[in-house]
Amino acid sequence: MRPVIKQSVVLSAPAADLFKTYLDSALHSAATGGPVTVGAEPGSAFSAFGGQLSGTTLATVAPRLIVQSWRSLNFHDSDPDSTLILNFVPEGKNGRIDLIHLDVPEQDYQGVSDGWDKYYWTPWKKYLAGK
Repeated sequence: MRPVIKQSVVLSAPAADLFKTYLDSALHSAATGGPVTVGAEPGSAFSAFGGQLSGTTLATVAPRLIVQSWRSLNFHDSDPDSTLILNFVPEGKNGRIDLIHLDVPEQDYQGVSDGWDKYYWTPWKKYLAGK
């Protein structure tokens, strides 16, 4: 069975704004507190937290869907990239992000699972609260 991480988070901004924030390097950096390079075009390189995370944007459907190949420094060289799917859904005046993260290797599964809250959801909530 393929390893799957599933998470959903509601943030205090419209879903379209969350989508834009994720795909804009400066906004993404501000929201997470770490340096990020990201682009919306298929084939755009992705790098976050000083290269701790890297990958490629595979597809976007504005303003709802982002698909990336993705890996962390804890992946072994022989591990294939994982696949990250982010779906941005309006929820009243807020937005919900539904995450599906496929094929994270066993040695990094718990770190990646916990890392989404620690490095993304919690900092993003603080960022939005300060706006």
